[in-house]
Amino acid sequence: MTSDQTPQQRLRLRFAKGEKMKYISHLDLARTWERVFRRAGLSVAHSQGFNPRPRFQIAAALPVGVTGRTELLDLWLLEFLTPEEMLERLQPTLPRGLDALDAVEVDLRAPSLQSQLRAASYRVVASSPETVEAIRTRVEALMALPTVPRQRHHKGKWQTYDLRPLIQIVTVEPGEGEKRVLTMRLQASPQGAGRPDEVLDVLGLSLVPHRMERTNLCFEFDK
Repeated sequence: MTSDQTPQQRLRLRFAKGEKMKYISHLDLARTWERVFRRAGLSVAHSQGFNPRPRFQIAAALPVGVTGRTELLDLWLLEFLTPEEMLERLQPTLPRGLDALDAVEVDLRAPSLQSQLRAASYRVVASSPETVEAIRTRVEALMALPTVPRQRHHKGKWQTYDLRPLIQIVTVEPGEGEKRVLTMRLQASPQGAGRPDEVLDVLGLSLVPHRMERTNLCFEFDK
């Protein structure tokens, strides 16, 4: 590592986290990316201090058990690479279940991804003998509520919050056989983030077999 850790470039990588990786935690995903960058021979800038860390930033943590179709991370480099060169270096080092899809260069001074994140979209495929109409009725009742008080465990404490303002859109459509396909758009911003498993729980679907995928992240710069 060179003593001068001034970044020369910031690249934004779009990636997918598939079935083979869906049960690893956000921390383990970050460690996986560290290994990938090291094996790819990328000159990644490091933070200052007693425990320097590679400078990259994943836009949003994926809940354990949820796959992601279009995830983003920013990477600060000490060298200049074209997005194509970076992708070419990454491809041979990626583990199964992690795919680098594309990359673009962004301004070194641009705001962080987290500060610009506004919402996230999810696709949930649930197996339920209930009719689509029955589930849709519960969705409509949920969306009509002024508040939905919930509790979640965060940093060793139980916190009470209102789920309702975090839910922007929920729809349900029939799938194959007893499959029910729910599409959700939930707030995901510094002011609060909705979780798809909480929505499923409110709808009485948390105990039925289901698969969840985050299909899109929506940012301020998308406008």
